Amino acid sequence: AASESSKIYVSLLQVFQQFELPQGELAQPSIASLMFSAHTKMKPNVPESLRNLVLSAVCDQRITKYSRLELAISKVNELALTSSEWSAEELNDYVGVGVEVSDAETQALVKACVDEKMDQIVSKRYRFPVGSLVSSVLDKNRLADRQKVLEEATLQIQQILGPQTAEDCAPVKKSKGKKKEKSEAESMRAPNSNKGSKHSDKEAPSAEQSTEIEDGFQGIPNAFEARHLKVMVNSPELIEAHKKATGGKIVTRFPPEPNGYLHIGHAKAMFLDFGYARKMNGECILRYDDTNPETEKQEYIDSIEATTRWLGHEPTRITYSSDYFQRLYDLCAELISKDKAFVCHQSSAQISEDRENMVDSPWRNRPVEESLRIFDEMRRGMWDEGEATVRMKISMQHVNSAMRDPIAYRIRFCAHPRSGDQWCVYPSYDFTHCLVDSMEWITHSLCTLEFEVRRDPYYWLLAALDMYRPFVWEFARLNLAHTVVSKRKLLALVNSGRVRGWDDPRMPTLLGLQRRGYPPDAINNFCAQIGVSRSAGFIGLHKLEAVVRSHLDESAIRARCVLRPLKVVVKNFPENQLGSGIQLTVPNHPKNASAGDHSAVFTKVVYIDATDFRATDEKGYYGLAPGKSAMLRHAFPVRVCDFEVNASGEPSCLFVEYDHEKSSKPKGVLHWVPDTPHSKTAEVRLYDVLFRSEDPGALPGSEAWLDDLNPDSEIVHCDALIESFLDTANPGDVFQFERVGYFTCDKDSNSERKVFNLTVSLRDTYGKSS
Repeated sequence: AASESSKIYVSLLQVFQQFELPQGELAQPSIASLMFSAHTKMKPNVPESLRNLVLSAVCDQRITKYSRLELAISKVNELALTSSEWSAEELNDYVGVGVEVSDAETQALVKACVDEKMDQIVSKRYRFPVGSLVSSVLDKNRLADRQKVLEEATLQIQQILGPQTAEDCAPVKKSKGKKKEKSEAESMRAPNSNKGSKHSDKEAPSAEQSTEIEDGFQGIPNAFEARHLKVMVNSPELIEAHKKATGGKIVTRFPPEPNGYLHIGHAKAMFLDFGYARKMNGECILRYDDTNPETEKQEYIDSIEATTRWLGHEPTRITYSSDYFQRLYDLCAELISKDKAFVCHQSSAQISEDRENMVDSPWRNRPVEESLRIFDEMRRGMWDEGEATVRMKISMQHVNSAMRDPIAYRIRFCAHPRSGDQWCVYPSYDFTHCLVDSMEWITHSLCTLEFEVRRDPYYWLLAALDMYRPFVWEFARLNLAHTVVSKRKLLALVNSGRVRGWDDPRMPTLLGLQRRGYPPDAINNFCAQIGVSRSAGFIGLHKLEAVVRSHLDESAIRARCVLRPLKVVVKNFPENQLGSGIQLTVPNHPKNASAGDHSAVFTKVVYIDATDFRATDEKGYYGLAPGKSAMLRHAFPVRVCDFEVNASGEPSCLFVEYDHEKSSKPKGVLHWVPDTPHSKTAEVRLYDVLFRSEDPGALPGSEAWLDDLNPDSEIVHCDALIESFLDTANPGDVFQFERVGYFTCDKDSNSERKVFNLTVSLRDTYGKSS
C-alpha cells in the first residue's frame, strides 16, 4: 500500500526502479503492504545501506511475511544505534530466508513451553495469559510463525483443560483505578487525530497480546490501529453528527455480495463484525452489497440471511446497497460537478494499459457540463454497455494503482433482483462501499487484507464529498488448508459434478459444514481460538476438527455402526433365547448419565467390522483371530473357533463361542450390531480432504487445482449396518458411532433408508502437516 507522503512516494518509486520490480506488482498487497511497513517502521536514523538491504529483501521476495519483516526492521533499528553494518547473508540468516518452521516443530516448541507452564495453566485455566506462552516459544525460535504458535498454544491448552465452563467465561471483576476506556468519539478517530499526538504504526493487538481471556470474543482486539491517512480524520462537526445519529454506539456491518453462498472465511468475518459489536454493546448491520445485477440472485440473499442466523448472529437491521441507488447517483453527479470525476470512453483493456503506464485518459479534462450531460444520458439508456464509464479523478501517477482514476459507474442493461429495470447504470464497489458505510454511520469498517490498498480511494472519496469517515481496519482472511474458497472454482466443482452441490459436506461453504454436522457454536469457537490478526497463513483442518470434536464429545449420543459387515455365528447361544435374544441396556453417553440409555439385543448372529478379524494373529493386534478372544462392547467376550472364506479367499463368516460369565478379560474391545430385525442397512459416507495440496489454488497452471482433487475425498459404504434405534434419526441429528467417528444424519435419508455423513473422526487423521 502507499502513503500520500511525497517522500515515501518518491522513495517507493526509486526502490521499484532500483530493483527492477514491475510496476504491476505495486497492486499486490503481499508486496505493497510490506513495502509500506518497511518504510514507516524503519527509524529515520537507519542508514541508506541498511534501509536498502531490507527493501531489496522485500522486493525480491526473500521476505514475504510480516513476522520476518519485523525481525529485519527490529535488527536494523538496533544496528543504527551503534552504526554497525549488516550483510545480505547475515540478513538472510537472521530472518530465515528459505527456512520454514514446520507444523511439527511448532507443535513441539509449544508443547515444551506448555510443559514448563503447566502448573499455571491448570491453576488459571482459560485466564492464563496465552501471550506469555507465545513469547516463550518465540524466544526459543524467533522464526516460528506467531499466528501458528498462537493457534497451536490455544489448541494444546484446550486439549488440557477441555471445554470452557461458565466460570471460565464469566467477566473478570475490574479493579478500582483501572484506566477509563476511550469514549466512542475517541475510538472512532484515527489514532493520531488528537492534536499533538504521535501516530503509532503498530498493527492492531492480536489475540496473544491479551493478558486474559475474558469472554467468548477473546480473539477480537479491544482497539484497532491501521495505516494512517490525513484525509481519514473526521472534523468535530462530523463526529458530533455521528454521535447524534448513533447515540455514541459502536456500529459495524457484515457486507456480503449476494452472488454465491457463504463459506468458512465469512464465518470469521461475521465473528469479527457481529462479535465486536456485541462485545462493545453496539449494533451490527447485515448489508447486501448488491451492485452487480448480473451475478446476484434472490436464492443467495435468502441463503445468506439464513446462514447468518444459523451461526447465531442477529443483525440489528438488514439493508441493501441498492436501497441507496438514487443517493449514490446524486453523489456521483456532485463529484462530477466538483471536477473530481469525469466520463471516460476508454475500453477496459485501454484503462488497464494506461493504469500500468500511468497515462491519463484523453477524456480526463473534458468540461464538467459535458460529463454531467453524458452521465444523465447513461442513466436514460442512451449509451451502450462499454461505451462510457464514470471515473474518479484522483491521480494516474499514484504509486498505488487503486488510486489511478478508479471507475465509479458503469452501464449494465440487466435487471436487478430488487430494483428491477429501474436502473441501467450501477455504482462500482470502490464507489459504493465507503459511501454506504458513511450513510449508515458505521464506526468500524472491518475487511480482509486484500482490501488494504483500497483504503486510499475509500478515504479520498469520502473527503472529496466531505462525508463522515468510518475507521477501516484490515485483518488476515481465514485460509483453510486443502480447499478453495474462490466462487469461480467452487462453481466449477458444482457444475462439473465433482461434488454433490453447494452443500456437499466436503465443500468449505457454511451450507456444506452445516450438512456435514459442524455445530455453529463450534465454528464460532474455532474463530475465537484462531484469533484476529494481520498475519496471513493457512489453518490446518485438524485445528477446526479438534474444536468440532470437543463440542460433539459432550453431546453426541453413542451408537454402533459396522461399515464392512462380517457375519459372526455364536455357536453356544442359548436355545431358549433364540427368539428374543439376550436383552442389554446401553448408556447413551458414558460421561453423562442424564442422557439416559437405550436397549440392545445380543443375538445368535451378530456382525463385526471385517477389519477386526485376521486369519493370522500378530503381536500387538487386539482384534479377533483363530483361537483368540475379544470383548463385544456392552455384551460378552467371544473366542473364534473357526471361520469360512468366500470364492475370493476373504473371510465371510466366523464361528465363535461367547463367555456368558465374562470370566475372561481380553484386551481388545470391538463394536458390533445384532442380526435383523434389530439392525438396519444404511448408507454411510466417509469424508477426507477435498484436495491433496495445502494450497491447491497456488498450483501452477490454470487447471492444476482440478488435477489435485483427492479421489478418496468421499468413500461410500452402501451396505453398512446400524442399530435399529437409529431408524428414527432425523436429518441433522449427530451420533458418535463407537470406534468409528461422529456422524450426522443426512438430508438424503428417507423412511426406507438412512444416510449418515462422517462429521469428524474420533482423532486427528490428517497428521500435523495439515
